Amino acid sequence: MTMPKVKVMIALNTSWNLFNFRAGLICSLVAAGYEVVAVAPPDDYSLRLQALGCRFVPLPMDNKGTHPGRDMLLFWRFLQLMRKERPQVYLGYTVKPNVYGSLAAHVLRIPVINNIAGLGAVFMQEGCLSRLVRLMYRVALSRSAKVFFQNHDDRALFVSGKLVSEAVTDRLPGSGIDLTQFVPMPLPNKVPVRYLLIARMLWDKGVGEFVEAARILKKQGLQADFCLLGFMDVQNPTAISRDQMDEWVDEGVIRYLGVSDNVREEIAQADCVVLPSYYREGTPRTLLEAAAMARPIVTTDSVGCREVVDDGINGYLCRPRDSQDLADKMEKIAALSPEERERIGMCGRKKAEREFDEQIVISNYFRAINSILGYAQPALAVSEPIEL
Repeated sequence: MTMPKVKVMIALNTSWNLFNFRAGLICSLVAAGYEVVAVAPPDDYSLRLQALGCRFVPLPMDNKGTHPGRDMLLFWRFLQLMRKERPQVYLGYTVKPNVYGSLAAHVLRIPVINNIAGLGAVFMQEGCLSRLVRLMYRVALSRSAKVFFQNHDDRALFVSGKLVSEAVTDRLPGSGIDLTQFVPMPLPNKVPVRYLLIARMLWDKGVGEFVEAARILKKQGLQADFCLLGFMDVQNPTAISRDQMDEWVDEGVIRYLGVSDNVREEIAQADCVVLPSYYREGTPRTLLEAAAMARPIVTTDSVGCREVVDDGINGYLCRPRDSQDLADKMEKIAALSPEERERIGMCGRKKAEREFDEQIVISNYFRAINSILGYAQPALAVSEPIEL
């Protein structure tokens, strides 16, 4: 059966996020004959989105602010854009597209599929802002056709808090991972051992604990290279300042690698990937990438992070905000023989193949979209792998 030309709008808070985390879904939708409209604030990755076969529409967005006037302006922008584009389905990701994009879609009776990819700091505290965000989610998700979560904890929290009807919820394995792009690579297995933390440079991501664990291990005489990779100067109240980073580098405790468009190369040079986050994660993409490339992982026993690691099997879980426990678990990796590290890494690869294949995510989206459109059978069009 020839699928009619259906327009799908997909919105996130950055073009970088769209390109790096949703390229597989976009390409598969395009390959299946959908017209895909990608919506996000413009950045250096906006032009790359068009190479995926979609049409990019820039939409300014104050991602971190809570000013009611700017948020109402964003709702109005979404409303005007959807009136013009008239998509048959709206896919929302990240907080503001999930809230204000969904509200605009509901006004126009456009079916909505949401993806709750981690809840962040606001859900880790009580207060007026937290209550307001919960209220906004409850209203925004009230008429959604499907709401995907990336871990069991977030799904249970929304359902028990009556923010969403359980009947429309489902769980996805994070954003999924392209197992043809992220493949097992031989471990360096040389001195010094290289630990790599990949994340936005935020205190909530456990960067401070990583630095302190590095100090502890260096004092114990461990020959190791402790590396940080990720964006700085982000608009976030928990951002690590450039001065602080320079102080750590000058101290000699860590190396800051900046940012990279080739994260696979950085992971390939690492013996272990570490993420001591106590941020309320969805399912961290960096850990999926590490598992797919057969790297041992050390991460926290916290929401989202623990989804990727079977403790003692493909890595180790440590207590959140506990630098000493983190150092102990990192030291366990260093104490392993090269053969044991290889074995642990391959356990991670097998877990990625079982649970986190990107095609699982894409299949679920096709099933949800086709259910909305009234197709009896879900049709999955898998695009050719895209070199990112």
